Amino acid sequence: MLSRTADNLFWMCRYTERAENTARMLDVNLQMSLLPQDTRTREGSWLGVLRISELQGLYQSKYASISPHDVLQYMVRDPENPSSIYACMRAARENARAVRGSLTTEVWETYNTTWLELLKHLHTGLLERNPGEFFEWVKFRSHLARGVTIGTMLEDEALYFLRIGMHLERADNTARMLDVKFHERNGAGAPDVRAEPAGAAAVQSEFYRWSALLSSVSGLEIYRKVYRDVITPDRVAELLILHGDMPRSLLASMRAVADDLARVSNQRSTETERRAGMLCAELQYGRVEDILASGLHQYLERFLDRINDLGNRISQDFLVPLSA
Repeated sequence: MLSRTADNLFWMCRYTERAENTARMLDVNLQMSLLPQDTRTREGSWLGVLRISELQGLYQSKYASISPHDVLQYMVRDPENPSSIYACMRAARENARAVRGSLTTEVWETYNTTWLELLKHLHTGLLERNPGEFFEWVKFRSHLARGVTIGTMLEDEALYFLRIGMHLERADNTARMLDVKFHERNGAGAPDVRAEPAGAAAVQSEFYRWSALLSSVSGLEIYRKVYRDVITPDRVAELLILHGDMPRSLLASMRAVADDLARVSNQRSTETERRAGMLCAELQYGRVEDILASGLHQYLERFLDRINDLGNRISQDFLVPLSA
């Protein structure tokens, strides 16, 4: 497969996954903002949305303060924000258009229709009238694109590069969500995730916070099925990092990346495959007790560095190099 074609397929799926992740994050944050909160807590929550995507500096260069309205506009509509839903869906559609010959008709029509419907929804003000419905639509279109791709594409290199992009983006997002939600509270130092909150109000606040994190990755029902107990921070970390049966866990994502890298292997990719395999093995045989003891924030930072390195190596080995 030509490097340019593989590059378009890889980024087409990665941008779609990023749009869905952004919608999930904004939807849950909007729901949480309806709960009783003081001004500092509410502002810190929306600041966390920007920190997850490393967009705090860019946002503050355009807006004077942190407000739900401005963050939503920036993360949904802003064409200059590379992680906005608008920018991601535009990029996904453009990448799909560039490789129409490698896609089935159903896949191309799904991406094209999604883009046209997005323009209609933004023009008619669906985001402002009913943000929950808008975010559900974004998630549905991502699910539809994924299902149509799996259901109609031949299992060859094109499908493998699509899946590598999707799972790499998913692993990156899950790690960022965990890092911010566990450790960035209004810029304060990292708290002990195993510490017990004091008082009924604090217990209730902790419950809603961890429930929101699980909901943002469709993990609340899965958590209840796996643990059948109250929600605790260490179990949330274990589920989203080490549980291979959880679709959005780091282990599940990295296992899929390693498997598909082996399927597209070439003479240059030996080191890339080795690093992906090592990361997958560490997750497969890791223990949450060891991760928490060594520091969850440090662990996730190292993971994100390794994911970034892996993405760069995949670009060098198979795609159009990022520096080109």
